[in-house]
Amino acid sequence: MRQVVWNRDRLGLRDVTEADVPALHAIYGDPTVTQHMPFAPRTLGEVADLVDEAMAAVCAQPRLLYVMAVVDAERRDLIGVARLSIESEHPHSAEIGFGLHPDVWGRGVGTDLVRLLLSFGFKELGLHRIWGARSPANLPAQLAMLTAGMVEEGRIRHHVHTPHGWRDSIVHSALEDEWIDR
Repeated sequence: MRQVVWNRDRLGLRDVTEADVPALHAIYGDPTVTQHMPFAPRTLGEVADLVDEAMAAVCAQPRLLYVMAVVDAERRDLIGVARLSIESEHPHSAEIGFGLHPDVWGRGVGTDLVRLLLSFGFKELGLHRIWGARSPANLPAQLAMLTAGMVEEGRIRHHVHTPHGWRDSIVHSALEDEWIDR
């Protein structure tokens, strides 16, 4: 089993482990963090189950799911979670998603993380298209994706069902041949 580690400037990515469950729960269990996600805050047990699924995905052939701890490159603290899911029917395309601890909000970490995910997807995995969907109200995610070089493609109406009802999604994407490693 190969452990994924990918670093850039002030952030690093690595596969999640059981030891990450408490730090990930501080993110996934926080109602402020999950306000734009399509699920309610997760319990500690639910986060442990997500980590178990992510660890099982490491051994899959081909590997289609990467759930990675986002770590501060200097302090090595877990400050977020990133997900890259390769589409099985279109293996050169993947969806990204991410969540960051509120302590690092407003510092450009989201933009750096999107850049890191794009670099990982294009350089390490050889993907052609990487996309992400966000809540229309999640303006920090919009800014992070646009600043990192993704293009806003449009709106999918009533795309996901959340604890508060149906929600539209705004889709952003980057293409390998248009992407500039910023």
